Amino acid sequence: MEWSPEKLATLPHITITVLNGHTSATETYTGVPLFALLEPLGFPAQPHGKDFRMYLVAEGADGYSVVYAMAEVIPSIHDATVLVADAVNGRPLGAIGPFQLVATGEKHPARWVRNLTSIRVEMAH
Repeated sequence: MEWSPEKLATLPHITITVLNGHTSATETYTGVPLFALLEPLGFPAQPHGKDFRMYLVAEGADGYSVVYAMAEVIPSIHDATVLVADAVNGRPLGAIGPFQLVATGEKHPARWVRNLTSIRVEMAH
């Protein structure tokens, strides 16, 4: 599935507030929870057994990539929110956009991905 800024803008958005360890500032990001994008594609809302071997690889335009366990993006399993953000502090992302992957509950934003270009679902063997 491909998501354009225009298409993402039509989906229900939420806002999260996080501390950005790079800037030592509290920032407010608005976007669509990653799970809301994955669930219509068949990503399980109530995973069982082998489902827990799934993981996500998110990549930015600069080649930076990170991994999230499937359970980290499912609200019924994990309290944190992984967000595909399209705005920060009420403004478009600008140089770090059009999308940025941001997560609550992390002590350091090492798994945030600027200029998010792809998210792949994979299965561990």
